[in-house]
Amino acid sequence: MAGKGLKFSAKQLRVLTWWQDPKWEAVICDGAVRSGKTFAMGLSFFLWAQAGFDGKQFGVCGKTIASVRRNLLSELAPVLRRLGMEVRERRGENLLAVRFRGHENRFLLFGGRDESSAALIQGSTLAGVLLDEAALMPRSFVEQAVARCSVAGSRLWFNCNPEGPQHWFYQEWILKAAERRALRLHFTMEDNPALPERIRERYRRNYSGAFYRRFVLGEWTAAEGRVYDFFDPDRDAAEAPEDGFSAWRISADYGTVNPASFGLWGLREGVWYRVREFYYDSRKAGRQRTDAEYAEDLERLAGGREIQRVIVDPSAASFIETLRRRGFWVVKADNDVSDGIRVTADLLRQGRVAICRSCGDCLREIAQYCWEQRGERDVPRKKDDHAMDDLRYFAMDLAGDREEDGFSALAVEREDVF
Repeated sequence: MAGKGLKFSAKQLRVLTWWQDPKWEAVICDGAVRSGKTFAMGLSFFLWAQAGFDGKQFGVCGKTIASVRRNLLSELAPVLRRLGMEVRERRGENLLAVRFRGHENRFLLFGGRDESSAALIQGSTLAGVLLDEAALMPRSFVEQAVARCSVAGSRLWFNCNPEGPQHWFYQEWILKAAERRALRLHFTMEDNPALPERIRERYRRNYSGAFYRRFVLGEWTAAEGRVYDFFDPDRDAAEAPEDGFSAWRISADYGTVNPASFGLWGLREGVWYRVREFYYDSRKAGRQRTDAEYAEDLERLAGGREIQRVIVDPSAASFIETLRRRGFWVVKADNDVSDGIRVTADLLRQGRVAICRSCGDCLREIAQYCWEQRGERDVPRKKDDHAMDDLRYFAMDLAGDREEDGFSALAVEREDVF
């Protein structure tokens, strides 16, 4: 490997070779972000599969297929090619065909977004499965993926960042690793030799509270206190620029009995500013508004600006149709709460998203948006969270602008090589 320009820590080398010991049937790599566990696990998985099998199927799973391409394959595929593997993506079939030293195998890509995802993998016969971001997947999907590995010699590969200590994966796999014959390797940022110290320090500086303990220290710890505890509305709210905007969008959390919250976002020099908002609480006002009235409110918020798109609560079907009939380009928001909070926090820390002082309801809610324990999961308290929802919709949509970057582009560029 050194001859190929790759350097590994002792823990990464253990990941690369664990499968040579017959006593282990699975490997679990958990811990801090940017600790090098994902790349080492992906490389090991493909080397193991190609060394020991021919003509078999394997599963490569993430929260979504797009996240598999972005988080794993975009970095891994060029390295596999440098090592001499033919890697061809059949994008329409969500699979990779990989050939190496006379062995050719198929790697099916799966997304484990919600409970219905288990049906996608059901019926497959696999010689092994890699589950990236395993703690973000429903238990039903993970268990179905494990059950699909019925080929002799099949093994399981799990990779994740920590969640709360009551999370089912921590309770059922990490605490029971020995009895499941699973090798558990806990990673910190120091286990990634490719990560410069200045980047490690930036992560330590940018995270706080539960985010810091989970993503920097790699601890399975309960979340408590404010969700965005690093954001101080008095200190961090921005002044709205007067001009210079190059694009406009609106995010909308729709409510009839519950409050409705819309945010107007303008792009200026790489930063999206929430410059204005609309917030209506029907209980306080004593009257519910119709879809048509809300559409008029949104038009007034747009103020004649050319709106690229309106990102709307996906459950608001009638409101979405009303907006479309009025000529707005509407997209249904990604309503994954846990992912949305992570993405929103990252964008706020990076300065790619700014909340202006003119948006008092959003600033009021962000100051009191708190965690609570609900069953095995930490969830935000469902109270005064409507601007937080539309903020999250916008952040997930913004992150999705580059969702398909990476591996797919590399595959297209190399399509005529193999």
